[in-house]
Amino acid sequence: MKAEKIKYNADQGIYLFGFARSVPILSIQGTGVDGRTPLFLHRFSDITAVISSIVLDQFCGPSAESRMQDIAWVGPHAFRHEAVVEEAMRLSPVLPARFGTIFSSLKSLENLLKIHHNKILRFLDHVADKEEWSVKGYIDSKKTKKKLYDQALAGETEGLAALSPGVRYFQTKRIRNKMDKQLNSRLKEVVKGIGEALNTNASDFYQRKLLSRDATGKDMIMNWAYLIPRDSVPDFCVQVDRMNANHHHEGLSLELSGPWPPYSFCPSLEME
Repeated sequence: MKAEKIKYNADQGIYLFGFARSVPILSIQGTGVDGRTPLFLHRFSDITAVISSIVLDQFCGPSAESRMQDIAWVGPHAFRHEAVVEEAMRLSPVLPARFGTIFSSLKSLENLLKIHHNKILRFLDHVADKEEWSVKGYIDSKKTKKKLYDQALAGETEGLAALSPGVRYFQTKRIRNKMDKQLNSRLKEVVKGIGEALNTNASDFYQRKLLSRDATGKDMIMNWAYLIPRDSVPDFCVQVDRMNANHHHEGLSLELSGPWPPYSFCPSLEME
């Protein structure tokens, strides 16, 4: 869709997919999140907003709150959002908008662009020819701790057997606490070493919030986002594989995924 004036009714708003450079992004293929509405390119100086019209009550109001909790509705809409962002990324560096970013009018959108024009341009320069990659680290803490406990207790079998039940309980507890501290110390050391190794290929790094234990019972100990120059991506992937091999015997596993739109590195664009 080439740049042209968007048309919308009073019950409609502007759905934002993201910002790109006005050149070279002159046209874009695809539809809005509803799968029907055409895409538009709204040019503002040297920045282009990738947008579509949207019926406001799809994302605003009481009915929208329950709709946003329905994965059967959110899933396809979020998928189409990502498809548009990725299409734009083929043509230009992009500052991606979060799913469900709505403006009441083009004027409101342009006010945001006026306020943050320079910040957006700096970001587009920063992510040019780079990709976001995710590295998550997991450890089976229960299995690893049991292994350490069993090893420590094996060397104390005779001594523990000679103790009274009460003293034996507290001595065993002391050994377990010691192993917990050793494991935590070792994990900090390993995580630091992995981070230093992976940073050698990165232009930027962001530490995301750790998530709760996954379905396998493993604990997440790393949730990192890296901004990687495209020509360094192969070396980065090799480095992740190397770290996986080096620490697999400790019960640690790394999961690499990407490339993703650079959401983790987007600046805040609040209205002032």
